[in-house]
Amino acid sequence: IIRRSRTAISVEILRAAMEGAKKTHIVYRANLNFEVVNRYLAMLEEKGLIEKKDNLYLTTEKGKEFQEIARELGL
Repeated sequence: IIRRSRTAISVEILRAAMEGAKKTHIVYRANLNFEVVNRYLAMLEEKGLIEKKDNLYLTTEKGKEFQEIARELGL
């Protein structure tokens, strides 16, 4: 089993939410369980990287920038 870094998990969640995604979609797309996704979504919302609109999560501009930086750094 390969453990992923917090950054890698965050990037996966942000990628899943680029076009707007329900929590279930994020769980499957990032290959995580609901408990872990809930913790990450709360942290990402707090930092302004993702926002919730109705029952959809959407990656913010700041989240897109974070993704780009992480990709450039190979994280």
